[in-house]
Amino acid sequence: MNSSMQTPENGERYRKVPRMLDSIQLDRYADVLLWGLTTARRGRMNKSDTVLIRYDLQALELAEKLHEKLLQIGRNPIHRLLLTTGMEKRFYEVANNRQLAFIPPGEEELYRQINGSIVLLAPESITHLSHIEPGTIARSLKSRKFLRDILDRREEEGQFSSTLAMYPTEALARHAGMSPSEYTEQIVRACFLDHDDPVTEWETVFKKAQEIKKRLNSLEVKKFHIESDNVDLEITPGKQRRWIGISGHNIPSFELFLSPDWRGTSGVFYADQPTYRSGNLVKGIRVEFMKGKAVKATAETGEDFLNKQLEMDAGANKIGEFSLTDKTFSKIDRFMANTLFDENFGGRNGNCHIAFGSSYSDTYTGNPAELTKTTKSQLGFNDSALHWDIVNTENKRVTAYLTDGGKTVIYEDGQFQI
Repeated sequence: MNSSMQTPENGERYRKVPRMLDSIQLDRYADVLLWGLTTARRGRMNKSDTVLIRYDLQALELAEKLHEKLLQIGRNPIHRLLLTTGMEKRFYEVANNRQLAFIPPGEEELYRQINGSIVLLAPESITHLSHIEPGTIARSLKSRKFLRDILDRREEEGQFSSTLAMYPTEALARHAGMSPSEYTEQIVRACFLDHDDPVTEWETVFKKAQEIKKRLNSLEVKKFHIESDNVDLEITPGKQRRWIGISGHNIPSFELFLSPDWRGTSGVFYADQPTYRSGNLVKGIRVEFMKGKAVKATAETGEDFLNKQLEMDAGANKIGEFSLTDKTFSKIDRFMANTLFDENFGGRNGNCHIAFGSSYSDTYTGNPAELTKTTKSQLGFNDSALHWDIVNTENKRVTAYLTDGGKTVIYEDGQFQI
């Protein structure tokens, strides 16, 4: 593994940042991210659009490539370096309540003006916040929720789009139980960076998904029943809902999902896939739902953290997403220690996942821009500062019970059957 650059640390010492992707792969990755940003936009992109690139230090080379390509197509890139591991750790250790809730001057104005956002995650550590009280992190998240709401509204109006990607790091590989080269290969394959024209590959998956979504959305569904060895869950899609997915918002993304009416959730969901959140490893999550709320949540590891997350706010113990991934789409077949990839796991059985917390208004069949807080509540769209995906990779069957009394299996053996 060679070193691509040296970055100053403390003004005197230099820290070597290993190169995980070669120049060809970086170029292809940037092309795919720009495809994602464009595809995710409800409205038309303009040449003068302003795009915010937020990135971890180890993803600097990819950020530089995006900077160049955005300039070439006439966009105006803005850069923000995400907090380093040390900065983030010290922030939550030292900041008082006022500092936790602090919003920098100009931040709200920036969010009201930008037309695009690309986030490049490349963490040096994923466990450095494990000793932090979850409520401390929650206070900061809740103080910034209004900024996310601004972007959600602008996206509904077709003025904004975003995409998210991950750059391989040694820390991610270690926690996933892989070598750095094995981990990098998973990202390369998952994002089609091993193809001469990865954008064409994404277009092919996009078109196949469009056909499946069209068929799913033609069904008049009263409820979905999800069954596996450890899952027995009923989900109510609710009124005026549609399946969406593979829309460019995340790279990679192979899931098709909707935001159901949270009030109709009942039964048991089990996440056999581990998850890292805010530095905490949580394994073996089992949740019982009754009348839409999680009434009992246990975990083999991290149970206390799990329950504190579900107490974050009034919507944290309700679901905001129900998702299925077809194994014929996804090449991801290893645990990646990062939700962006783990929620798109293909493997032998595909995956089903739910998300605690906030829902997606673009799963509304009408114009999301017309939704108000009141109408969202009436339709059963959940609202929360939390959005946490938990994943089941067991072999399963998903049955749609139709409003006319019939039923049909829509997903089995890791594939859509419709």
